[in-house]
Amino acid sequence: VQLQASGGGLVQAGGSLRLSCAASGRTFSNYAMGWFRQAPGREREFVAAIGRNGGNKYYADSVKGRFTISRDNVKNMVYLQMNSLKPEDTAVYYCAAGLSHPVRYTALVGYWGQGTQVTVSS
Repeated sequence: VQLQASGGGLVQAGGSLRLSCAASGRTFSNYAMGWFRQAPGREREFVAAIGRNGGNKYYADSVKGRFTISRDNVKNMVYLQMNSLKPEDTAVYYCAAGLSHPVRYTALVGYWGQGTQVTVSS
């Protein structure tokens, strides 16, 4: 499956962004989906995951209550709504697909999107 992430940008602390990830090539509903992020000098880390039918959502403790993951299996899209953004949320965000849910470990990811930069200024 091919993944194309978009929606990143520069935002002030406390602001919001909505990331989108468009999937193509295979049956989207067969895949559990997730979002990861990687800040400069740091390892790629799990952000959020969602099951094949849109249920069973998981979040990293650092984003719980601020970020919401969702998907639309008709449009083959997965989204990450990010509210109350903090400077420490600055990173390149990647969408990911895998056959095992939750997709919260990089070893479970079968496909990666190309990444979209999110920068939060203080």
